Amino acid sequence: MVTNLEGGLSMPEMSEEALFTELRKIDSPTITNVVATYPSNPLCLGLYNPWTENWYTDTSIRCIYPELGPILGYAVTCVYGLPDPNYSNRLSFMDVIDALDASPKPTILVIQQKWPPELFNKAGLAGEVMVTSMQAVGCVGLVSNGPSRDIDAIRRMQFQLLLGGVTAGHGAMAVQAVNVPVSVGGMDVSPGEVVHMDENGAVKFPADKLQAVLDNAKAMLDAEGTRIEALRKARTASEVRAASSGGAYSERKR
Repeated sequence: MVTNLEGGLSMPEMSEEALFTELRKIDSPTITNVVATYPSNPLCLGLYNPWTENWYTDTSIRCIYPELGPILGYAVTCVYGLPDPNYSNRLSFMDVIDALDASPKPTILVIQQKWPPELFNKAGLAGEVMVTSMQAVGCVGLVSNGPSRDIDAIRRMQFQLLLGGVTAGHGAMAVQAVNVPVSVGGMDVSPGEVVHMDENGAVKFPADKLQAVLDNAKAMLDAEGTRIEALRKARTASEVRAASSGGAYSERKR
């Protein structure tokens, strides 16, 4: 092993497919830990200011199928809202499909829904037909700030949904933009970034950090595993303090 440019441990270079396979074995809180959560930890890449930048989802988003475990993919983005007579509805869902098809695989579709307040919680956007179309071109999950529907049918498709809610219907809608920066559930996403998500929520990071995120996440899990094992054996405060030494929750020297 050698030290990588970000200060963590570097494994031998892996194929993109292998990187995605290994990252699917890691939970999203661990991914956030190495992306930005603990800037003072040498295994943290410090890609964002953890509080001031919008790099992971907040409590307005919930995971519909927690049993599916972690998934990740390259972000393809779009914006949905009411039809605009001044815009002539030039874009359609097929433009979204084309963008998914053109992207590296696998993909995560990130939809920012923009509705009037009185309609926001009533727009069940991505149902079985839309998701089936998305899945056909390599999409493995959807993140959206609004609701979707047909979650019983989509469950059978092994397709993950992180949503603002669930509802049964909708009215007329239109694609307002494709592959533009969006903000969904407290997370700002640009096309081509990597989105990693599970029942804890979603986190994004630049695609050129795949190897570094994996290497440092594995190293952090190893360190945490050793610490947790020691904590399980602890029976006194001094033993807890000793086991916690150097960890994120250990006391800082004054």
